[in-house]
Amino acid sequence: MALKIWMNTGLVDEAEAKVSVFDHGLLYGDGVFEGIRIYSSRVFELDAHIKRLYESARAIRLVVPMSREELVAAVHATVQANALEDGYIRLIVTRGVGDLGLNPFECRDSGLIIIADTIQLYPEELYEKGLSVVSATTIRNHPLALSPQVKSLNYLNNILAKIEALDNNVPEAIMYNHEGYVAEASGDNVFTVRNGVIHTPPTEAGGLEGITRQVVIRLAQEEGRTVVEKNLTRYDLHVCDELFLTGTAAEVIGIVEIDKRVIGDGKPGPVTRLLREKFENYARGKN
Repeated sequence: MALKIWMNTGLVDEAEAKVSVFDHGLLYGDGVFEGIRIYSSRVFELDAHIKRLYESARAIRLVVPMSREELVAAVHATVQANALEDGYIRLIVTRGVGDLGLNPFECRDSGLIIIADTIQLYPEELYEKGLSVVSATTIRNHPLALSPQVKSLNYLNNILAKIEALDNNVPEAIMYNHEGYVAEASGDNVFTVRNGVIHTPPTEAGGLEGITRQVVIRLAQEEGRTVVEKNLTRYDLHVCDELFLTGTAAEVIGIVEIDKRVIGDGKPGPVTRLLREKFENYARGKN
């Protein structure tokens, strides 16, 4: 069945969902987006995602062409039109149609796109076996060049790290900042476990303040686990007891090897497995 896509003011057939070649979202990656999950017909943490979208837009002086209430209604309408019980929403705001120059204020009305479809980032067996990853040589964008909290359409920095991972026959790469501290993976936040304590880089290190990250931190604390935000080095990743990623598409997934070094006993550890189970229950309203 062809998808229904929300384009600006309403739903259209997938074949009619078209963007102008003069849209600055296409020409310059000028825009923002959110990736949002659907679990058991419920849109996951929608208010938090909408809040972050508006904050990203405000940071780059981009006008979201709907009120928050209208945007929430449009998201639900798109999900319902595609009859999705479990899936993924891509919510996009582009700068809109302009000319070939850089000036964003020459653009007419900003564009709004909502796509709702199914997704599976990793096969189920990798959640049981765990991922192998590498450290990327591509460093994360300097936070004074572009705040990592702006979820921008220009993902080239992350894509270059992803290419490094694929060139090394692994699905993911860990990115470091200009000081050598862990920032994030190419598409996810990073956590370690060492001596029972969970560590994750502070957002100041260059990673997005992920919404799944925040949920997992809260769930860990509810289980009585200590979670500490601190700068992590490559050494910390190499010697930790457990290593895992969190993200909208990835959810919670263990890493069992980094840079050819085996983590723990080579299987997702007990804290990783616990948090994956807690997250799954929370996402589906079972907690």
